Amino acid sequence: MINTRSAAALGFLLALLVTPPLLYAQSAEELRNKIDQQQGEIAEIEEEIKVYEKQLTEIGREKQTLESAVRELDVSRQKVNANISLAQRKINATSATIEELVEDMEYKEARIDQNQEALAETIRHINASEVDSFLEIVLGNNDISNLWSDLDTLQQFQTVVRGEVVELIKQKAEIETIKGQKELEQGKLVTQKTELSTQRRALDINHQAKNNLLEETESRESTYQELLEEKRKAKEEFEAQLHGFEEQLKFILDPTTIPPMGKGVLSWPLSNVSVSQYFGNTEFSKSGAYNGSGHNGIDFRASIGTPIKAALAGNVKATGNTDAFKGCYSYGKWVLVEHVNGLTTLYAHLSDIQVSPGQAVSTGQVLGYSGNTGYSTGPHLHFTVYASDAVKVVRLGDVKSRTNCANAEIPVSAWEGYLNPLDYL
Repeated sequence: MINTRSAAALGFLLALLVTPPLLYAQSAEELRNKIDQQQGEIAEIEEEIKVYEKQLTEIGREKQTLESAVRELDVSRQKVNANISLAQRKINATSATIEELVEDMEYKEARIDQNQEALAETIRHINASEVDSFLEIVLGNNDISNLWSDLDTLQQFQTVVRGEVVELIKQKAEIETIKGQKELEQGKLVTQKTELSTQRRALDINHQAKNNLLEETESRESTYQELLEEKRKAKEEFEAQLHGFEEQLKFILDPTTIPPMGKGVLSWPLSNVSVSQYFGNTEFSKSGAYNGSGHNGIDFRASIGTPIKAALAGNVKATGNTDAFKGCYSYGKWVLVEHVNGLTTLYAHLSDIQVSPGQAVSTGQVLGYSGNTGYSTGPHLHFTVYASDAVKVVRLGDVKSRTNCANAEIPVSAWEGYLNPLDYL
């Protein structure tokens, strides 16, 4: 009869709905603890990286000595290793968060199935009751009020369950959205980890550079200072001859061939920006640097092994390494990228090059790693922006009157073709 059936159905359905999800709760707690642990480790590593950054800044302010050069290489390597650990912790935390969301979604799917089964069960009992004649239903109940109470209870139960199903479906959709966002975040972190891992190659190169430096100077400070002085003199001589060559180049800039000045036309070529020398007739250039003609780019502080990124999508027009020729002090390892908007960018004094001439690159793609090659007396990135129509790659033999590296190549332009990078960054 309806009373017996409804009572049994309600007992069964309530058992379904109030069964505590014990395994889910335990699993969720474990995942939350795992995420909290990863977040704690992330905070610790971030503090560690800040210490390394402070140390590198302090070393950069010190007088250039062999000891400081070696110490900078060591701290740079420690910082990159910490960055790799940080990326891994973030990946682990994001993975755990995704796992937590998946479990929550699966739990809600199970609850939806339970509630839908509960609805079906109530409908089956109501339909079964309707098969009996009204007289049989009345006679089968000792109290007519029980009949109406049973029917009303089942209908109320259906209303509550339907409401919970609607709410659970809404929550599930929200979780799926969050899960998609987290998966995108995880993809970015994996890419970041890949980029960081490739720095190990640059750091290995730097480790070798450290050994070469100690060997070249025989670990003597006096020899190191002689090497710095040699680079300073070579730089002055090169810049004087380069300026003389550029004065012979004729170029009239057509403003319609380059983009209007504006922030964000180009992206910063490094993640952390610290300018050590600006473009043009700075106080440093007025003191006699750059042969008095002004600085043709911007210098950024960048410890050896720092990823150098393309400021805009384009094609690698050329690469070079003037250090491949003994005693040839110039840009060292450099990359020239031509962009479709009429600008071309130069990245010089690199420790390692990751791209090849003719290769298409995207904005932010790693072109190489900062270094101390060429006439550089300390690790940094030299960044130049040209009007594309003005820049060309020439042999050093065509620039320098006296050189033992005539076949080394560098990009040059008439002075009118050099643009202030800050007008576009």
